[in-house]
Amino acid sequence: MKTVSISLLSIMLGSMQAFTPIEAQNSLYTLWFDQPNTSRSVPVWGEGEIAPDEGCTFENKDWEWEHTSLPLGNGSIGANILGSIATERFTFNEKSLWRGGPNTSAGADNYWNVNKSSASVLKDIRQAFSQGNNEKAAQLTQDNFNSEVPYDPEPGKPFRFGSYTSCGEFTITTGIPENDIQHYVRSLSLDSALATVSFCNKDTAYRREYFISYPHQVMVARFTANRKGSQNLLLSYTPNPFSHGKFKREKQDVCFDGKLDNNRMRYTVRIKALPKGGKAWTDKQGRIHVEKADEVMFLIAADTDYKMNFNPDFSNPETYVGVNPAESTKQWIETASRLPFEELKQTHCQDYAALFNRSTLSLNPNWETESDRLSTPQRLARYRTGAPDYGLESLYYQFGRYLLIASSRPGNLPANLQGIWHNNVDGPWRVDYHNNINVQMNYWPACPTNLPECELPLIDFIRTLVKPGEKTAQAYFGARGWTASISSNIFGFTTPLSSKDMSWNFSPVAGPWLATHIWNYYDYTRDLDFLKDTGYELIKSSARFAVDYLWHKPDGTYTAAPSTSPEHGPIDEGATFSHAVIREILLDAIEASKVLNVDGDERKEWEEVLRHMAPYRTGRYGQLMEWSKDIDDPQDSHRHVNHLFGLHPGHTISPITTPELAQAARVVLEHRGDGATGWSMGWKLNLWARLHDGNRAYKLYGNLLKNGTNENLWDSHPPFQIDGNFGGTAGVTEMLLQSHAGFIHLLPALPDVWHEGHLTGVRARGNFTLDIYWHDNNPTQVVVHSGSGVPCRIHYKKEEITFPTETGKDYILKTTNGKLQLVHK
Repeated sequence: MKTVSISLLSIMLGSMQAFTPIEAQNSLYTLWFDQPNTSRSVPVWGEGEIAPDEGCTFENKDWEWEHTSLPLGNGSIGANILGSIATERFTFNEKSLWRGGPNTSAGADNYWNVNKSSASVLKDIRQAFSQGNNEKAAQLTQDNFNSEVPYDPEPGKPFRFGSYTSCGEFTITTGIPENDIQHYVRSLSLDSALATVSFCNKDTAYRREYFISYPHQVMVARFTANRKGSQNLLLSYTPNPFSHGKFKREKQDVCFDGKLDNNRMRYTVRIKALPKGGKAWTDKQGRIHVEKADEVMFLIAADTDYKMNFNPDFSNPETYVGVNPAESTKQWIETASRLPFEELKQTHCQDYAALFNRSTLSLNPNWETESDRLSTPQRLARYRTGAPDYGLESLYYQFGRYLLIASSRPGNLPANLQGIWHNNVDGPWRVDYHNNINVQMNYWPACPTNLPECELPLIDFIRTLVKPGEKTAQAYFGARGWTASISSNIFGFTTPLSSKDMSWNFSPVAGPWLATHIWNYYDYTRDLDFLKDTGYELIKSSARFAVDYLWHKPDGTYTAAPSTSPEHGPIDEGATFSHAVIREILLDAIEASKVLNVDGDERKEWEEVLRHMAPYRTGRYGQLMEWSKDIDDPQDSHRHVNHLFGLHPGHTISPITTPELAQAARVVLEHRGDGATGWSMGWKLNLWARLHDGNRAYKLYGNLLKNGTNENLWDSHPPFQIDGNFGGTAGVTEMLLQSHAGFIHLLPALPDVWHEGHLTGVRARGNFTLDIYWHDNNPTQVVVHSGSGVPCRIHYKKEEITFPTETGKDYILKTTNGKLQLVHK
């Protein structure tokens, strides 16, 4: 099929103004394809006998879904639009539809009573370390610090840990032949969260519009054409194959009420057809027929009976049950069906744009290339040849913000390993919440790119881990407070898994790492009520765990024993990663207690522990040591760089405050190289930005796009894993603005090639919002909005400007005679 440029397509469709592709309205924010996907009516799991772990492999069976579908979401439900011709198809998700938990057939005790009582073994492990017997220490750790819960389904037993699972799939048979299709465009508009499919067949122009509304909690799909009576459709819904239920039908409505076989979780999917002209009716199989309609709008709602619970009853198998999905979906559909399409669309767009439009990024805006007229896959292919495409780089940045809004809204669960999008009954790493960087990386861009509301689901999720995490902390470490382990689910799972491979299954500071996000949220928003009512207790409890977990050695130092550098290397008596995380949570707890003027005595304890923690160490190659022994290999290119946590996302290493340690971190990054999996390149991008090396950070950003990005701009580990998208967006922000070191640092890692541009509406700690404009690689104007009235300290190169602020006021800085000066307040 011949490629048609956006502008040419607009001319071709000419008088059909209603069908002009949305890309023509704003190509700056549009991801689009000029080829349809193949028509397919069978879900990826197929038909017939299904394996319990179907889909857990690391290669997705549906290449088109992973590479060329368009993701939509409202934080609760998600869909992937394939844009096929004869049979349109979209996968469907409800984010709380999980297998596992206490309501499996084995009961609540089988789920909860899985922590080993291993705290008493710590003294033997530490004695072994003292005697230089690391092998014994490692053996004791791997024998005692796992659990009986496997990560995989057990034959003949209920799957306790569970997995995020598909909510089914929709197909819409259109009757349109796949040959003789012209002017095909499948697009996703990032600034309106609308997906559109448009094409011509002979003399008929067809258009499909999709969005998922957060205000109305429904997915909306409208099929239109420029010829009356052209909509002859058959909509079919295929439920999750590991569930049972029944279809209920009315004239134009279908409702599927089902239960997952594994844990009896109830879920409801409700569909309503609203045609104009013609008619719609349902058959006994629950399919909706549309005949000779001028247009039709489908409304789809979904919900489960899952209830988030901060205080679960460990004896009650239904402690996470509390919603009637049949009632909630009925209410949503009834409310939405009373409104016309344009009103639903307008409400959706206004709600979404209120978040997305807060921040803009423009890079070399006067640079024009042929890439501006290419489809996204063609654009990406051209970029991989080394051709510059600054528009693609800014598009990827905004795509990360789009994905966060689509997969994480207040009132629901946080974004998981794939955000909200999944096309099978099981998936890579159970599509769970991975606590050794992945879920944390998902939220790196939230506050900096002015989406603090989108981080609230993570904070609520952390709250679900506290009560179970207290049991885990006590059983394994004899510690106060709470922690979590490598993998979590939506049912409060905080225990290590059954594997004895401690390189990945032992991560005691996963909980404290999560808790650092609590202070981070406060530091950006300065929401004192949040800190007082919710945040502080989470931080304090995590700090207490950290103190109790540490080994107070006879020489007076504190060290994390046993500890690991996740997914890499041996069991250690003081891994740098663990120490860096503990420093961070103790510093957060100290600052929080000062803000609230509470717990002065305990604050002194935290300060005392900090003073006596084992320090960062530099090894024989000049590298920041990863373990307590100097065993780093300069030829090691491992994807994890955990020992650089203090550089990013922490703040205890900096070129300005600790230049020697920053240089040692640089040596590590040089050794590890510039390649890796998608998410790892995202982390390295942030690390190079924190080292103020804009050109090297830019190289990592380019590598992420070239080597870790699919045609639809999804991050690829491989397989698809969404944290790389979020890491990339966060990294670009870190290149242009940093605020972790006690001041606002302007353009700290601006690469040479981004010589002109602007970044507006970004946040800095202290509740400041900034608009930054630059030309010839120097700032020309900076607008600082003060949200909390605290003093503002601006750093640029070797200059510093400090000035008092008032809440709600703007302050303008401009470059005069080569110097940045405050010109208006």
